[in-house]
Order: sequence, then C-alpha cells, then structure tokens
Amino acid sequence: MRPRLFRRGFILKPSHLTRRRLLRTILLLAAVLLASMAWSLSIGFVKVGLASALRPLWGGVTPPEHLAILFQLRLPRILLAALAGAALASSGAAFQAVLRNPLADPYILGISGGAALGAIAAVTAGWETAASAWPVRPLAAFAGAGLTVLAIFWLARSRGRVASYPMLLIGWIFNSLFLALILFLETAVDFSRVHGAIFWLVGTISPQPYPILGILAFLVALGFLVLLFHARDMDLICAGEETARQLGSSVERAKVFTILAAALITAAVVSFSGLIGFVGLIVPHAARLLFGANHRLLLPASALLGAAALVLADTLARTLLAPTEIPVGVLTVLVGGPCFVLLYRRHHAETYFD
Repeated sequence: MRPRLFRRGFILKPSHLTRRRLLRTILLLAAVLLASMAWSLSIGFVKVGLASALRPLWGGVTPPEHLAILFQLRLPRILLAALAGAALASSGAAFQAVLRNPLADPYILGISGGAALGAIAAVTAGWETAASAWPVRPLAAFAGAGLTVLAIFWLARSRGRVASYPMLLIGWIFNSLFLALILFLETAVDFSRVHGAIFWLVGTISPQPYPILGILAFLVALGFLVLLFHARDMDLICAGEETARQLGSSVERAKVFTILAAALITAAVVSFSGLIGFVGLIVPHAARLLFGANHRLLLPASALLGAAALVLADTLARTLLAPTEIPVGVLTVLVGGPCFVLLYRRHHAETYFD
C-alpha cells in the first residue's frame, strides 16, 4: 500500500520535482536563513546593529566594543545555532524516512542523549585537556551516539527485522538513563569540570571560536552529503521496503549509511550545543507539508528551515528576559512537546507510513 501522504495527493511526487523548482526553493530558503541571521545579529541587550558594523564603508568609524559584540559574541553564536538546527532537522528527516516512523528524531530516539553523555564523559575524564585538541569531544560524542544506535537496533530487533515503534519507547528509556548518568557525573567528580553540565541537559548555544565552527561545518556538510546521496533510497523506503528492493535499492546498506551519517552530524553539534529537543521532529514535518516528500528537496529544505528556526529561537532565548538568558532547549521543548503529542494522537491509529 502506498504511503498515506502520497495517496492524498497534496504532497509533491518525486517525478514532479524539476531542477528549476529545486534551485528556486533552496535559494528562497537560503534567503530566509540569511535574513534571520542578519536580524539576529542586530538584536541584543546592548543596542548594536548591523549599520554600526557597516559604517566604515561610507567613511564612518565603528567603536571596537561594537565590533567585539557583533563578531566575537553574536556571530559565532548565530553560526553555531544555524549549524545545530540544520544538522538536527536533516537528521530527523532521514530517521523518519529510513525508519518509516513520523515520530522519529535524534532527541526522541536517545541519540542526542548518547552523544551528550559521550562528550561530557570526555570532559570529566580529562581526555580533552590531555589530548590538547578539541576534536576529542565530538569524537567521544560520536562514539556515544554510535553505541546508542547499536543498542537501540539490537533491542528493537524482532524476527530478523527492526520494529520502528518500539524504538521510540527504547529511546525515551535511554534518555532517562543518560540524564541520570550525566547527573551522576556532575555529583561524583570535581564540580569545576562539569559546572556547565546542567545546561547540556536542556540545550544551550554559546559562542565558539571560528576554527571550531569551521571544522564543525565540515563535519555537518560531510554527513549531509551522505544523506543527500541516499535521497532516492529514502523515497523508495518510504513506499515500502519490499518495493524499494524490487526497484533496485539496497535497503540495508542505505539504512546503515544514512543512520551513521545522521548520528555523525547529531553528535557533532550536540557536543557543543547540548540536548536541543524536537527540532529534528517538527521541522521535517513542516518542510514536508510545505515542499513535498521528495528527499532531494526535503533534506535541504529541512536543513535550511531548521537553521533559521533555531537561529530565531536562540535570539528569543537571549532577549526575552535580557539580561537573563533562557536555554534555547527550553523554548524548543515548550513548542515541540505539544506538537509531539498532536503528532502521536494523529498517527496512533493510522500510521504515517503504511
């Protein structure tokens, strides 16, 4: 049986996606992202706008403290929020496709929690300081995410196949376990090493050096290209695994590479942003309703929408109660939690993918 979304006919079918429409949509969403970043750069407790940074172009002078606020505090934070939003949203779209489950995303499946636990374990153990190199943290996060994926697949396996809906329950259990372990580490080791652990539990965006952002962007781009390479496989898997095999798709191979790539980009951003929930759940659904289910468009659309959404959410988080900041993960959960309940009620009796 064909997926319900395709049967209703309000979703763009793969054959209807032209290169012109693909390029036009991506350029439109990129413009939306740039506009959100420019707006975010101009908003803050200290009144410093983009016009201040552009004064030298017409012979003016920009105070050094304004440049420091814009390019050492706000811009690195905006770039990290954009990378995190793009990574979480695109990986959520990939998980929903290969698992054929509308409620799948890195946070709900416990993969974000595994990555956060791996990263915080590396910090508390002193591996990052001993290695004198920042990549230790994302590597430990990827190890935590990878082990979580393996454990979930092993526990959800039944009669030689992986049952997708039990993975949600397993993921919630793992999230609770990881939360307990992180709190244990916070109380069992030197407090100075884990004083920021509580912010990892709710997700927070903080400025990072530009070299770190560059490497992080490379990792996210690498994982995203792997996902995009398997876009056709995702389309076929959504129509049914048997149908996908008959049409020449290597389903198991596509699943392995897709899940590993999604885990990589999730771990990369979680190692610096912590647990930001529901971005990978809600944004792909919004992109699917707006632009269709063809993953050649859905993946980049989800990434750009996720980047813009998290940039705006982080801007609100740092300005609503300024000078006090709200962890951005609090806002995403407050919005995403009710949306998750609605999605669950909608698809409890009638699944998203038949």
